[in-house]
Amino acid sequence: MAKLFSSISISPFMASALLLLGLLMATLDTTGAQIGVCYGMLGGDLPSKPDVIALYKQNNIRRMRLYDPNREALEALRGSNIEVMLGLPNDKLQSIASNQAEADRWVQENVKNFGDVKFRYIAVGNEAKPGNDFAQYLVPAMERIRNAIVGAGLGDQIKVSTAIETGALAESSPPSRGSFKQDYRPILDPVINFLNRKPSPFARQLVPLFCHRRKPSDFSGLRTFQSCTRYSCRPSVKLSKPF
Repeated sequence: MAKLFSSISISPFMASALLLLGLLMATLDTTGAQIGVCYGMLGGDLPSKPDVIALYKQNNIRRMRLYDPNREALEALRGSNIEVMLGLPNDKLQSIASNQAEADRWVQENVKNFGDVKFRYIAVGNEAKPGNDFAQYLVPAMERIRNAIVGAGLGDQIKVSTAIETGALAESSPPSRGSFKQDYRPILDPVINFLNRKPSPFARQLVPLFCHRRKPSDFSGLRTFQSCTRYSCRPSVKLSKPF
């Protein structure tokens, strides 16, 4: 670990993020939760892809999100047994949505050709918002990718979803009172219908560190993946930990 990051300057904010990650990892064995880490590649002086995969394995991080099919990262993931959520970028949605052959090709090149990588999810698009030109292609692209996954014989292994931003929520606390903003409904209603029909999980972008920094006193219970009742808005509702 020291060797890997010895040449990287870490800001106080990043140090806090790493500390929080360390605390979460320290509770892994007692809570039974699986830790996953998003692998972002925007930055300078980054570790090599094989070094990053080695870091995941060293710290027993068994799940990874890749925002796009980076070839070097996928090669490094071969045989690692790390479960992967692979992203299909927003700029590919239109071409995928309009052509099943293009979806088939994408799945063949980025999924099927890496048979020894443990893909669990394809995240089609990322944080589609009202006014985004690509938003109209989101669900059609999800349908095409799902068809390609099934056609490749991977329908029981890989689920298709998308990730929404936290800003899409009109209300989130308590969770039993949660709702989406009305201007997001034309995007999210078809997404939810797709996920319900398949079925597939609903993915939401969460940054617990930001929530903790904004309101430390409210960072407990469900937010730390423990069973609790304090976030219910009705006596008949009981929320359980998701893992």
